[in-house]
Amino acid sequence: MEDADVIVVGAGLAGLAATIHLQAASLRVKLLEQADEVGGRVRTDEVEGFLLDRGFQVLLPAYPELRRLLAPESLDLRFFSRGVLAEGRDERWDLDFSSRGRETLVSLARFAAKRPLDAVAVGALTLRDTTIDATRLRAAAPTETGRELARWHISRPTIEEIFRPFLAGVFLDSELTTNSKMLHLVWRCFVRGGAAVPADGMRMLPRALAELVADDALSLSTTVDSVDGGVVSSADSAVPLKARAVVIATDGTAASALAPAIRAPEWGGVTTWYFAVDEPPLRRPTLMLDGVSGSLMNTVVMSEVAGTYAPAGKALVAASVPGDTPALSAIRSRLGELYRTSTSRWELVAEYRIPRALPRMRSNHVFTSPAKVGPQLYVSGDHRDTSSIQGALVSGRRVAAAVARDLRR
Repeated sequence: MEDADVIVVGAGLAGLAATIHLQAASLRVKLLEQADEVGGRVRTDEVEGFLLDRGFQVLLPAYPELRRLLAPESLDLRFFSRGVLAEGRDERWDLDFSSRGRETLVSLARFAAKRPLDAVAVGALTLRDTTIDATRLRAAAPTETGRELARWHISRPTIEEIFRPFLAGVFLDSELTTNSKMLHLVWRCFVRGGAAVPADGMRMLPRALAELVADDALSLSTTVDSVDGGVVSSADSAVPLKARAVVIATDGTAASALAPAIRAPEWGGVTTWYFAVDEPPLRRPTLMLDGVSGSLMNTVVMSEVAGTYAPAGKALVAASVPGDTPALSAIRSRLGELYRTSTSRWELVAEYRIPRALPRMRSNHVFTSPAKVGPQLYVSGDHRDTSSIQGALVSGRRVAAAVARDLRR
């Protein structure tokens, strides 16, 4: 007799979404997670009163799949500015669309005056992406993101100073080789709903999803050693578990180790540093981009985004660099230049080196990979859809639909 209709391996966002949809289809599900908490790569640590997301992570509340499962407002979201500060070769661009104050309007007018063709091009791209149906964006012929920006007649200086550091932080792709369809889908959600974090850290997203899972379905601290058809073996269980179907919802590399039919993705890595400071070096919740030094750093005062990220009397600064990790001394030096202040007394709270942060999506990336990979075996995750929270949640729903359909036959 089976222990469940379906066993889901991995309680990241895709595994949680798959479990929710499978239970909605009246199937008995066991959800197994190796870690001591749900979330996969979406986790938050508490250190000396600071909230530290494991790597710089944000939530786009306009993600359609998120709204299918949750009311984003239930996460107590705190928002970034709708715009950026970008360090250029000749001046700093202040492109903040969240405020209509005089300084903001002057800054936007300065950019439009100095780069009028870019202002028109970005405006046209934004209007197109936010008004047409998303299915048309997904159906477009793909190219590399860098080439797509040039196709929209955005100048090289604006790409290098603004778009490259911004998108390198989003896609962890400093060369802008990511599939251009992903550019348009993310830009659409960013412009429509902005970017935010839950007041109690990004961990609240998987925790909120876990609350929708039946109490007896989830098993934490359970390592799966092998999967063979509908049989799952674990050193934490004396007897293998059996099910009519198994969904592997780990990250792509771990999934490929459990099932050779699953191809491991190429990964984009990132290093994130968190610093405790006495006074915020910037009193706005605005992402700052470094498009000059070559590091493609993005940095933000997280405690200005969400005061809950730092204890009273302190501020928390986050800095992230994709790819190779610079020396801490170089990071401190560049942060001092960007914030126009001394960083000698900034206390390093934590450094996160995450080589497997986000699956790469080259221009030939297939946005929808098959859910079924073998007899009784299915796979879910952002590496099977788009490398994003949206992609992970969509993949969970797609695999649940495939499993439910097959088990009803």
